[in-house]
Amino acid sequence: MAREPLILIHGFTDTWRTWELVVPWLEERHDVVAVALPGHVGGPEIGDVVEGDVAVAEVERVMDERGWSSAHVCGNSLGGYVALQLAERGRARTVVAFAPAGGWAPGDDAYREVLAHFPQVQAEVRAYVGQADALMQTELGRRRATATTTVNYQHIPPELLAHQFRAVAACTAVEPMTKLAETQGWTLDPSRVDCRLRFVWGTDDVLLPWPRAAARYRAWFPTADWIELQDVGHAIQLDVPREAAQLILGFTT
Repeated sequence: MAREPLILIHGFTDTWRTWELVVPWLEERHDVVAVALPGHVGGPEIGDVVEGDVAVAEVERVMDERGWSSAHVCGNSLGGYVALQLAERGRARTVVAFAPAGGWAPGDDAYREVLAHFPQVQAEVRAYVGQADALMQTELGRRRATATTTVNYQHIPPELLAHQFRAVAACTAVEPMTKLAETQGWTLDPSRVDCRLRFVWGTDDVLLPWPRAAARYRAWFPTADWIELQDVGHAIQLDVPREAAQLILGFTT
């Protein structure tokens, strides 16, 4: 019996490998693809100037290549926003959004602080990227590397953290996609989203704080399945991988 397709979409400056800890559970029930977004490690190149929805277009290209007219979709942060864009386009069977970007209330300028965060972090990471492996062998290095993404980090392999550290340094999407977000904003027509939605937010998310960063989505989708996770940060798939897998599988199957 064919397994239903499941697309996983990573966050800004992250990589497809952010899903490694949950994929073994997901593959027991789904045909899983973790997409690499444009300008990110493993993804297609991106130009200095970006126009339009390049991230969702890349996910659609991957789906078309595999012959999937629709799929279950899970995304984190930017990937959560892209998952909702797929739903808007009628290509999502279900969406599980882990702390999706774009949920600030109208007039809330907090998103500007978030956008400014990424160039600053990338500059800092690039200064130490040559020491990534050595840094992730230390408790302090692992804690600093995960300070804005997870509360729980001891179980995350140092090799994976070193990979993500290097990925931040190598991400060529930082400048063009930040500029795109500043000019285009986070556009979504909620009336065109008709699939089942599950939003999951960690109460200790310091990058997109709950509930402020979810205000618009809560207004748009009040009947969606809303789940708060205590003592969990922004990257739920890294923070609590077993629970993350259960939250996905409990909604898609």
